[in-house]
Amino acid sequence: MPRFSAKEFLSDCNEHFVIILGTNEIASAVAARLTWERRRVVLSHDAHPPVIRRGMAFHDALYGDRAEVDGVVADLTQTTLDVVDVLSRPGRVAVSPLPLTDLITLRAPDVLIDARMQKHRVTPDLRGIAGLVIGMGPNFRAGWNCDVAIETHPAHTGELLENGATLPSDGVARVLGGVGKERFIYAARDGVWRTPLDIGARVFRDYLLGRLDGLPIQAPMDGFLRGIARDGVHAARGVKLVEIDPRGRASNWTGTDERGRAIAEAVVRAIAQSPARGGRRPSRAKVTLH
Repeated sequence: MPRFSAKEFLSDCNEHFVIILGTNEIASAVAARLTWERRRVVLSHDAHPPVIRRGMAFHDALYGDRAEVDGVVADLTQTTLDVVDVLSRPGRVAVSPLPLTDLITLRAPDVLIDARMQKHRVTPDLRGIAGLVIGMGPNFRAGWNCDVAIETHPAHTGELLENGATLPSDGVARVLGGVGKERFIYAARDGVWRTPLDIGARVFRDYLLGRLDGLPIQAPMDGFLRGIARDGVHAARGVKLVEIDPRGRASNWTGTDERGRAIAEAVVRAIAQSPARGGRRPSRAKVTLH
């Protein structure tokens, strides 16, 4: 994938431009896969919900930390010119705090993917912003607020929907090492999360992991931190703060997992099956963001 100039990026339809909303592990698995497919990808950060599986995501690039997923490296981009500079380099992903409304001033994206996984929030109609709009997870209905929806429910992961709605969140965590929901810690109230720990740390039952608005949070079991919200983030009541991997030596907290790869492959299929392979331009003159 050769380097190109800003002028080429802004005018060359062969340089497929993809915007992904979200910087979590699912958004990152998709970004890495599409980068291997020679597409230019930028991830737009959304603060809700907090990203906890940071070793499997490009999220920490937002703070200047090195972030690499499946051989793809992410760079922080504070301006639209930064985005073009990063995407001009082969094998790089741009991660930005810039919202969608700023990123689309560069040029209309060929593909827009909402991977924020906001299970309980109203999802806006994003159609018309890009040639192909893909929605992931709960609250998406193909033909209503996206062109194609991708199922993320554990029983149907990676299924493509060209009509109808994705399944709602059922609150049932998939089992890992024989443990389900019990390996997660959820925020008991709104507040700022403070912790000295990072991804991969070994912890033991009742170990003090951090404090949420002053409330001490202890580990529910022995294991390794597969997920933990970054120190200093604001957490809303009910969101995940911590995930413990109980599998001992088999524990893993970096790179993509089977679920992320399945969803990423579904995105590749959705683009391949679209009328212009994700390369058509938006036809609507008016775009409304709710």
